[in-house]
Amino acid sequence: MELLSLGGLVPDAIPRLETPDLLLRAPRPEDLTEAAALHQDPAFYRYLGGNPNDEETVWRRMLSHLGHWVMLGYGSWALEEKATGRYVGTVGFFDVQRDLTPSIKGTPEAGWVLAPRLHGRGYASQALTAAHAWADAHFPSPRTTCIIDPDNEASLRLARKFGYQEFARPLYHNEPIVLLERFR
Repeated sequence: MELLSLGGLVPDAIPRLETPDLLLRAPRPEDLTEAAALHQDPAFYRYLGGNPNDEETVWRRMLSHLGHWVMLGYGSWALEEKATGRYVGTVGFFDVQRDLTPSIKGTPEAGWVLAPRLHGRGYASQALTAAHAWADAHFPSPRTTCIIDPDNEASLRLARKFGYQEFARPLYHNEPIVLLERFR
């Protein structure tokens, strides 16, 4: 798989998926401005540790998303709203080697975040449908996991809609989380 070009990551190296309203594509450097702005919005980061992230942290996160594809053959897609061409969040799978008991290391962990202005429009469901269809066709293991803040009812409902079932409630960074798993 050829990954580098003069302009960075070759777009074809990361699968491009499409839904009625979204493009799921490789992150791009020009996404940084919109991504950094989202990470300053309390409605966006409320269930992502409860604190804003600065541009440097957001940039490192974007690089991590690309690195997952290179190292693991899967990762997160940037979400682009078709109607506006704007970056509006991410969806995908990762393995960040979380220090958790029970451990989920080595298991693709699903994650999704979406611009609050788009909540309630079905965009997250569209993105997860596309991401899970790709995962179901490409992951050798039938199991994926996710972690969700216990107060994030909308994400818990969405996870259950996609077949995730709770299997533990450990602490992560001294905060309670819900661990869920899905089998295809």
